[in-house]
Amino acid sequence: MNIFKQFYKSIYSPRDIALFRFQGIGKTILYVFFLTFISILPSIIYFSTALIEGIDAAKTIIKDEAPSFSIKNGHLTAKTDVPVTIDKDNFTIIIDPTGAISGDDVADEGNAFALLKDEFALSSGGNVETYPYSMMNDIHITNSDLLNFVDSIGGMKGIIIPVVSLFIYIFSSAASFIEISVLAFIGLALKGNRKLNYRQLWRMAAYSETLPTLFFTIMTAIQTVVPNSFLINWFVVIIVLYLAIKEVPKPKNSN
Repeated sequence: MNIFKQFYKSIYSPRDIALFRFQGIGKTILYVFFLTFISILPSIIYFSTALIEGIDAAKTIIKDEAPSFSIKNGHLTAKTDVPVTIDKDNFTIIIDPTGAISGDDVADEGNAFALLKDEFALSSGGNVETYPYSMMNDIHITNSDLLNFVDSIGGMKGIIIPVVSLFIYIFSSAASFIEISVLAFIGLALKGNRKLNYRQLWRMAAYSETLPTLFFTIMTAIQTVVPNSFLINWFVVIIVLYLAIKEVPKPKNSN
């Protein structure tokens, strides 16, 4: 059975997930990488779009609309007493020297770049990354410096996007393998008297991840935040694994 058919079967069939326990470990590992790739596609697309649109919007805004500002000694100062929010071409730029806006607030803006009091933030697809100014070793930055920096980023986007995408993929793959390994241990407690070892449960756990992964990938693609997503993910995947374990025949009693 090819990997695409396995993906389809794993969405709805615990019986097929139970049968996959007999396949080679190499094919299961390949499936985990495949599933991880699917799960990060929306994030990579949103990041790429936000970066490209953000660079163009940022250059225009810094030149024509942003107040004068300066980043020095790890803090932002600007010629404004209130946060400044500028919307342009589905991209938002925020300048807030007051500390009123947090990184979580930036995430609510969708695609956005923010200079906050002690850090800058980049949001795309509802996900936000923040970086403190202290990482820049007390470098003094003004409007013109930031404009030159944005120009440099624009020239390097063909490198930045693949590198960041690869980093996201590696990190997400590692997280997937850890989650599957923990789930397989949970499977040991759920198997009862069925003859299942850890390696077989690991394979079954990998395919049990399919349904919640597909669900959360769709939610990310349509930019919908799911409350308590961590708990929902674990609840669903444990239920799917339990149903798959129930499909494994119990050993017959010998008299």
